[in-house]
Amino acid sequence: MKKWLTTALLCAALFPLTGCGANKTAQQDDRHRQATAIRQLGEAYLAEKNFTMALAQFMKAEKMAPDDHLLHQDLGIAYMAKGQVALAIPHFKKAIDIKPDFAAARNNLGAAYIALEDWDAAIACFEVLTKDLLYATPHYPLANMAKAYYEKKNYGEAQRYYKEALKVEPGFVNALYGLGKTHMATGTVKKAAEYFERATEAAPMLADAHFELGNAYRLLGDYAKAEKAFERVVALSPPQSELAREAKEARFKLPF
Repeated sequence: MKKWLTTALLCAALFPLTGCGANKTAQQDDRHRQATAIRQLGEAYLAEKNFTMALAQFMKAEKMAPDDHLLHQDLGIAYMAKGQVALAIPHFKKAIDIKPDFAAARNNLGAAYIALEDWDAAIACFEVLTKDLLYATPHYPLANMAKAYYEKKNYGEAQRYYKEALKVEPGFVNALYGLGKTHMATGTVKKAAEYFERATEAAPMLADAHFELGNAYRLLGDYAKAEKAFERVVALSPPQSELAREAKEARFKLPF
């Protein structure tokens, strides 16, 4: 009888504990659902380019779900959009700490280092991604790494990685434009013009590519084509922009 009573008391004591555990789990699940809903609202603001409201939602969600890797990615993007690169970096790092194979966060971390002109740190980030066989868009980190090498004036490596990006995505405008810039830097202007032409074909509204194409034509002595390129820049750019002003000046200086 005493043995049965002892067992019964132990069972009775366990039931409340199990109930508390279940309640705690339910509360955590509910809190996670709320945080996810708030994060998704922030992502909607992000898509609308309302970065202030997006950041407010993400900061609110972070208090409820501090270990959500997607949320830290979003926080990093929002800070980047508001020009606060130094604040974005810890969130991209946190996202990677939580989920080491989170390739998008690593790519964004590299982009943040590029914005800070920390070329070596950027290259280290992108190098990891170029070795990730499961990464769906490898042309982005390849071109980003090429950009970092270009800024370091290592034009050979820059060309190599831009060309690797084009093998993956032949019409990738970032790589076409980057190769044009790299060839301009090394004095191979004819090749530069070819890549800028391809860049303007891939992205006809990209005023920067038309401007660089105009410069290449000018150096090649094809002033009629240079004039058209500079006129295109003026047509595509805001009237008071620096690029429009430079294009007008370049067109005016053509030796007709």
